[in-house]
Amino acid sequence: MPSNYSAHQLNFSQTNQFSQLFLDYVSQTGELKEFYGNVPQIENFEKQIDLKIQNNSFTDEKREVLVKALHNQYKTTENPPTETINLLQKPTTFTVTTGHQLNIYTGTLYFHYKIQTVINACKVLKEKYPKYDFVPIYWMATEDHDLEEIASFNLFGQKYTWQTNQTGAVGRMNTKGLDNLGFKEEKAKELGKFYKDAEDKGQNLTQATRNIVHSFYQKDGLVILDGDDTDLKRLFIPIIKNELETQKSHLKIEESSKKLDKLGYKTQVTPREINLFYLENDLRERIIKNETNDSFEILNTDITFSEIEMMDLVASNPEKFSPNVALRPVYQEVILPNLSYTGGPGELAYWLQLKSMFEYFDVDFPILLPRNFVLFIPKVIHQKMSKTNLSLEDIFDSYDNLRISFAENNAENDVLLEEERKSIEQVFDKIESKSIKTDISLQKSIAAEKHKALKRIEHISKKLRKAEERKLSDSINQIKSVKENLFPKGSLQERYDNFLSFVINDNNFLEKVQETLNPFDLRFLVLVEDEKAI
Repeated sequence: MPSNYSAHQLNFSQTNQFSQLFLDYVSQTGELKEFYGNVPQIENFEKQIDLKIQNNSFTDEKREVLVKALHNQYKTTENPPTETINLLQKPTTFTVTTGHQLNIYTGTLYFHYKIQTVINACKVLKEKYPKYDFVPIYWMATEDHDLEEIASFNLFGQKYTWQTNQTGAVGRMNTKGLDNLGFKEEKAKELGKFYKDAEDKGQNLTQATRNIVHSFYQKDGLVILDGDDTDLKRLFIPIIKNELETQKSHLKIEESSKKLDKLGYKTQVTPREINLFYLENDLRERIIKNETNDSFEILNTDITFSEIEMMDLVASNPEKFSPNVALRPVYQEVILPNLSYTGGPGELAYWLQLKSMFEYFDVDFPILLPRNFVLFIPKVIHQKMSKTNLSLEDIFDSYDNLRISFAENNAENDVLLEEERKSIEQVFDKIESKSIKTDISLQKSIAAEKHKALKRIEHISKKLRKAEERKLSDSINQIKSVKENLFPKGSLQERYDNFLSFVINDNNFLEKVQETLNPFDLRFLVLVEDEKAI
């Protein structure tokens, strides 16, 4: 444990940040069992290993293809993880995988938390099962074509955006203009050198991202994989052909989605009839079937293929076929000796829609291991919390609730006017009692007058609270500062801030966080800097 950090765990339900589906999955409650396999507990990884071995789902031939592809992908990277990659040749070696987009400058904090989760999981698994080896994998979403999602990051509250007109798969884009987006921070400029180096060498965003992430986690044996690879796609040919010929995967997903909807859960993925894109250097567009002539068309282009031409293309150029969000998980499990996938709530939600599709393709469904979630509280913010008596649970409440509660609890007078409310209710109750004896028809009129009187008291109470808030403005402003710092723009810190916002102040920030993360402790981690007592 880092000497100047203190770790505290909260149940996910205490944070009010997670969907009911995610809460039910983590707690193993509800009716989700049919939508996943082994639960994310360390004891179940042996069961998953046995499943992989019994099904012989990852042959020696597949291992040879994977190892060769990874060595080739790392050929331009300094100090590649050669020994770790070679471990994958052994039938007793398995992977633990996470995936993420190629966000510039690594995007938000949770990018690192995902990777650190799988690294730490492999370390724990090796201690538990020493006869096996475990390799942490970061799957780069190189084929994703949503440039807007990756092209910005926030540093000290300022948004920096990469301006480029490139189209197609983001991993194939050049890195021109990424080395300097106008920031002044030296550490940001240092990271920008990776993009400049890639530009100078004629490399792309995939290679630049690999080198950046490798610079952080090569010491931990992280292996970074690019699925946009011809040899790896060849392993996927049978499923590509099945998807084009039968279009049954979407039916399996829709069956699960309807069941989840019926149980009251919100689903994440809407499958297509064909869950594949056509991929060229500057193009990634959906493949659709023209039922009138059995041809295949590439959406938003003039490109068409007959059925025979399409199947020939699959055999000769499988790299031209890119799985979408629904089919990519299957591709991952086909080309890796994988035990688990680590993601956030949204990712795990759509994985729960996919199990029946995995069964249709006869592919082992992995353990779904949630990533670690972290809220870091700097010392200065924790001091403000202490001055305003905010607990770790309190900070997850809304600012308005905290402001009102603080004013009510610290007011010099009873701003709620509870005694006055009771007195008014008693007076009207007496009047009502008398009216029943005199004229029962007056009850409604008396009730209306009572309601008006209580509304006036409520109005006065609000005015009194506002007056107290003005008197307590310094403390309330501190509460506001706490919320804005820990929940920028109303979002979780880890989903908004870039790691540089913390590394600039503490060069060892990422290492300190990683030391605290327990991948099998399914709770929300609150990390407090230089804390004495809470």
